[in-house]
Amino acid sequence: MSATFENRSDLTEPLDVEGLEARLREVGESRYHHRHPFQLMLQNGELDKRQVQAWALNRYYYQAMIPIKDASLMARMSDPALRREWRSRLVDHDGEVEGEGGIERWLKLTDGLDLPRPLVTSTRGILPATRFAVEAYTHFVRDRTPLEAIASSLTELFSPMVIGQRVRGMLEHYDFVSSETLAYFEPRLTQAPRDAEMALDYVKRHAVRADQQQAVIDALRFKCSVLWAMLDALQHAYVTPGQVPPGAWGSGVDGDGLGGEGRLS
Repeated sequence: MSATFENRSDLTEPLDVEGLEARLREVGESRYHHRHPFQLMLQNGELDKRQVQAWALNRYYYQAMIPIKDASLMARMSDPALRREWRSRLVDHDGEVEGEGGIERWLKLTDGLDLPRPLVTSTRGILPATRFAVEAYTHFVRDRTPLEAIASSLTELFSPMVIGQRVRGMLEHYDFVSSETLAYFEPRLTQAPRDAEMALDYVKRHAVRADQQQAVIDALRFKCSVLWAMLDALQHAYVTPGQVPPGAWGSGVDGDGLGGEGRLS
């Protein structure tokens, strides 16, 4: 099933490459999750440990699915050079050998937050909305054109800004994290800009008609909505009104094999 997303027919004439890039950056400035209340609370030290744990637990599912969505995209790339270039994303997250890569570093973050690995990797404690949002993204990349799929990754243009603010704020305000706990983020400060520039170059070279350009703009809007929806779910469940859905971590309902505090039973 293909995900639905905002699909406005804004463009009637094609933009030049500078105009297209400007339009994409406008999308990020207005829609990226750097403005979300939960993100601001996280970096400003306004969450308690339980709320930070909930964020790390749910975000793991997104991290774990990144190489899966990238592999599905690579399977549809006919250009070997493009596949080779895109393959670095899989290595970044999966590592070359066991114990390396971004997913493993994220697990060190959840370890540092005292979340049991079996709980995290099972993903049974994540919010339903987290699962729906992440799967909508993986389905989008699998089902849409390669051009749209590549454009959806352009949120990486804006992630270094959020990463820097998040790491500085968390180290300043939370005594339960350390530089070692947050080690996931340092490589992303170089990986994300590299990947974003590659994807942006591809989009600017291949989105030449007005309909193609509108499609890539809408793809970036969709991806921003995925990230925003994930934080909406965390805000609703763990901040206000604090309604944790049954089966999610901390709900007290263990129908998924989870104890009341998120322990595997």
